[in-house]
Amino acid sequence: MLPKNYQLFSKSALPALFKRFQPNLDGDKFIAAAHVFPMRVNNHVVDDLIDWSNASTDPMFRLSIPQPDMLRPHHLNSILAAMRSPDTTKVEMREISESIRRLMNPHPAGQKEENVPRVNGEPVAGLQHKYRETVLFFPSEAQFCHAFCTYCFRWAQFTSVGSDQAFKTSDRDLLVQYIQQHPRVTDVLFTGGDPMVMSASALRHYTKGLYGPDSPPHFNTIRIGTKSLAWWPYRFVTDPDAKETLKLFSEIVNSGKHLTIQAHFSHPREVEHPVAQEAIKLIRMTGAQIRSQAPLINHVNNDPDTWESMWKLQTRLGIIPYYMFVERDTGARDYFSVPLAEVLRIFKTAYSRLPGTARTVRGPSMSAGPGKVCVLGKTTINNEECFALMFLQSRNPKWTERIFFAKYNREAVWLDDLEPAFGETEFFFQKEYDEQREMVNIGSSGQLSLSGEV
Repeated sequence: MLPKNYQLFSKSALPALFKRFQPNLDGDKFIAAAHVFPMRVNNHVVDDLIDWSNASTDPMFRLSIPQPDMLRPHHLNSILAAMRSPDTTKVEMREISESIRRLMNPHPAGQKEENVPRVNGEPVAGLQHKYRETVLFFPSEAQFCHAFCTYCFRWAQFTSVGSDQAFKTSDRDLLVQYIQQHPRVTDVLFTGGDPMVMSASALRHYTKGLYGPDSPPHFNTIRIGTKSLAWWPYRFVTDPDAKETLKLFSEIVNSGKHLTIQAHFSHPREVEHPVAQEAIKLIRMTGAQIRSQAPLINHVNNDPDTWESMWKLQTRLGIIPYYMFVERDTGARDYFSVPLAEVLRIFKTAYSRLPGTARTVRGPSMSAGPGKVCVLGKTTINNEECFALMFLQSRNPKWTERIFFAKYNREAVWLDDLEPAFGETEFFFQKEYDEQREMVNIGSSGQLSLSGEV
């Protein structure tokens, strides 16, 4: 397979891309959107994934290029006016963009306030510990991706590089020490950005203390959350250190630890590409497991045929369908969100068409403040229509697997839009969750559950 040299396209490249592929598009409006939302695409996305002949409706175009409709009309007009004024400075343009971003809930679900662990009362940089068994680690070198998804829930990390918006650390020893001090932690999820933008040597540096004879004995699993199989599969096939990366994967597996690649696939076209399928094969040959997850997104994958096709193909290639998420309450949620009732219909329809081997997928799941809340279905109890809900993961492990009910609301798009059913004034977890949030000076919920506080 012929190698491909990575070529990056940012906001400044949009005029040339439109001139080359789709001159009928109004480039100014897309540039305006890219002033507010981070934009990064590459030559694999541009050449092989986007259908430029149908760009205005193409899912991959909407997934990778910020869309004008992601902005409210008055925000779009203010950006356009500033762009077209010769007197607007870069500082003024940045201030306008930042003022719009601040209205978009840049850090949902308590990421900065509730998920960051503390040691001696001080927050630990680059770590999040929301659930008891799993710690998230954000390497400093992984603070970007091969390309950006327009719906990314961590979009704010990419808009102000070097600011306090980002979670990051380069302290590998801190990660190992934290795991050693917390014996109920069994899994680490490397995330970002995208850890697979790192070189093989950098990835080895961060994982070295987690496998082999000196690794914490209670620690089991290394997870790597990545979009690289979709956005840049050459990373595992022909890139200069592709073989070294695969060798590292084999070493981790052969050490007795479990290695899972948490692959982010949003559309079948990403999986259908021959280089992506070759990368999948090579990763599986190392003994690593690949699990797939993505949110259901309006304008991108909001129909059951898309999910049925994607899950069946992934299963045939040896990938385990893992999660269908609900678009988070951040960024351009008005453009991307789909009502929970419709999300449930799409999930159930696609799921009903799957063979048993593909029915490993869970969802639709909302990664909300209290935890991962799954919409199990719609039901009627005592003549009241309800959503049946259940935690798949929760800040207090005791909440997990408990079924609870919300009034059926066909317009609701998120947990905060739902009300308890049967005349209840609040959901069963609300009081305890509120108490947890008052304890953030002590530590994250993952720490509290480890110590028996919850």
